[in-house]
Amino acid sequence: MYARIVRAFGDRCQCLLHCADGGGERPAANDRNTEIEKILNKEKRHYIPMIDKILIANRGEIALRIIRACRELGIETVAVYSTADKNALHAQIADRSVCIGGARSTDSYLNTRAILAACEITGARAIHPGFGFLSESSRFVRLCDRCGIKWIGPGAEAMEAMGDKANAKATMIKAGVPVVRGSDGVVADLDEAKRISAEIGYPVLVKASAGGGGRGIRRADSEKDLESALTAAKQEALRFFGNDDVYIEKFIVNPRHVEIQILADEHGNVIHLGERDCSCQRRNQKVLEESPSPIMTPELRERMGEAAVKAAKACGYQNAGTVEFLVDNDRNFYFMEMNARIQVEHPVTEMETGIDLIKQQIMIADGMPLGIKQEDVKLCGHTIECRINAEDPKNGFRPCPGRIESVHCPGGFGVRIDTAVYQGYEIPQYYDNMIAKLIVHGQDREEAITKMRVALGEMLIEGVQTNIDYQLNLLRDKEFRSGRFDIGFLNRKDFS
Repeated sequence: MYARIVRAFGDRCQCLLHCADGGGERPAANDRNTEIEKILNKEKRHYIPMIDKILIANRGEIALRIIRACRELGIETVAVYSTADKNALHAQIADRSVCIGGARSTDSYLNTRAILAACEITGARAIHPGFGFLSESSRFVRLCDRCGIKWIGPGAEAMEAMGDKANAKATMIKAGVPVVRGSDGVVADLDEAKRISAEIGYPVLVKASAGGGGRGIRRADSEKDLESALTAAKQEALRFFGNDDVYIEKFIVNPRHVEIQILADEHGNVIHLGERDCSCQRRNQKVLEESPSPIMTPELRERMGEAAVKAAKACGYQNAGTVEFLVDNDRNFYFMEMNARIQVEHPVTEMETGIDLIKQQIMIADGMPLGIKQEDVKLCGHTIECRINAEDPKNGFRPCPGRIESVHCPGGFGVRIDTAVYQGYEIPQYYDNMIAKLIVHGQDREEAITKMRVALGEMLIEGVQTNIDYQLNLLRDKEFRSGRFDIGFLNRKDFS
């Protein structure tokens, strides 16, 4: 049985999509016609890709985002999908699609053998990992290298250098990048943890060395809290990362979370593209991001940008990456971690600078030197991104998988929506509950907030609970509107 979906996809391009109930390979979503080729060739300008086919080892809106960038560059795409995603939009829109396993991530999107087999049967010679799943797996990068498949991201060595948070901190100290006081590396036992914590002073954070995404982090306000914090952090680290190594840092009271986007090519060129303020977090999970940061000054941006470039050069980093910092009330900043992949919130930088980060990733992986110099990077106006999740804020943010009965996405000048949902789409229970990213750009922060409120008010998703009202309540808050907030802001206030 075949279901048909007809959707506009890109400028002057209408796709007729066929979705089979069964697994296996699917036919091309559409044959390229002469008119579309002319449009794409204009977009490519001087770049003629050596990579002719890319497999996207991801799902959802980021997979669609990469497919769109590839099409504009004239590169064919291969989507992979699980049995739970057989009706997903990325699997229908790509030039070719391959089912790689069951619904669970371990059986599909983390199934390295199946993904490499999909490359073999489709002739894809490059993989774009998106974010999450295998995007920061140095082991998989090495497998791709051995198979002659180009990895669109940093090399395994740089990934390993920055992926282990304790080693990354040591590298940053050597490079002259400011870091938070703490252990020089992994903490061996409780006695060492007590000694280090007494030296730097409480409160402290016990953090997973292989961690990320807010996992494997516990706070200890005194020595009596330390043992339980150490045990809990190690257990969570082992469960999520397969590694229970932890290190200790001084806890900075009420900091901002500000990250710097960088681009680095294989010719030694490294630039930064300004900052994103990610301080609006709930339990270490980002909810809203914006640029510029409300606390930013030109002098601080220059210093943080220089530190981010130093960090990238110190580990031989190539491709797009993000250097994350904590900023205290006196605007002192400290290295936190480096994300060796494209970020969820990359559209904020794209809207703010006009630079397509996905295309840049592909061109860098293809051996092209950066066509952008530091002096070419200009931040314009103000951009805000809200993450739209299928969850119920009134019931502890419980995930809400299910069928979307109807959906209406907002539009207008300076409004962008990245999503892969459609009317009748069934949100699976197996994956992250983010279903859309709503991004707006205004002349200044006040206009951007107003524009976001209008866009959220227009957005309609029926059939499942979402956090749209939560985001609206946040945008109405006086403290948020004044820019006076920190990473603990959403944990102290109830916007449900």
